Amino acid sequence: MSTSPKRPPSRPPARPPARSQAGARQRPAAAPAVAPKAAPQPLSEAEMERLQALLDSVPAPLEPLDISMLDGYLVGVLLQPKAVQAFQWMPYVLDGEGRPAPQGFDSRELMALAKRRHQELNRAIAERQWFDPWVFELESDEEDEAEPSEVVFPWVAGFALATDVFPELMRQDASELLEPLAALFMHLDPDDLEDADDLLEEIETLEPPSDLEEAVEGLVSACLLLADVTRPQPRPEAARRPPARRGPPTRGRY
Repeated sequence: MSTSPKRPPSRPPARPPARSQAGARQRPAAAPAVAPKAAPQPLSEAEMERLQALLDSVPAPLEPLDISMLDGYLVGVLLQPKAVQAFQWMPYVLDGEGRPAPQGFDSRELMALAKRRHQELNRAIAERQWFDPWVFELESDEEDEAEPSEVVFPWVAGFALATDVFPELMRQDASELLEPLAALFMHLDPDDLEDADDLLEEIETLEPPSDLEEAVEGLVSACLLLADVTRPQPRPEAARRPPARRGPPTRGRY
């Protein structure tokens, strides 16, 4: 599904500078204050439930992502070295293979919620801020509690889908990707990691997380490390040294 980007709101016309009084010096105009961009509003629990209900309503034969897979998928999209446009990533929300939605299916509300989460995650990643992955404990008996890797598996599977659909991330320097990718893909079945001997060797050196909190912390830390590789922050410009002051020119002889 493709949507045209919204046009930015038109700016109000600039006010003409006030005329100076005769004989008075005209002060330079002050730079207009720029209002900081408002942070995207996180989805409430009710909106998250609504998003899951909308995903469940996607008609067969499409196989939509669930809300946890969607979250991991969006992070994988945002960690690409080149920005992925909405019309490119949206089809895979409705179907893991990117098949088009049937005619007449209205996905506008679903995509509006997904885009809000995309914006929220984008800001966190760009600013290297902590974010809360949409990871949910599985319903199970107390005697048969799910392992942390089982709980985060859908999220990591969504992330892996993004790296499969948009492979530019995986084409970066392998030595820089190895550690954070191992921290993520350690939660997948090793049989799913084909032709990844170095990655599998790195995974074997890692201790599995002791609980869900540690597993989630590992997800976020790994993603922010990947962001340093694929979306490096601009370095602050070094302070320029003022030019050396020169003394008065020497007087030549005539």
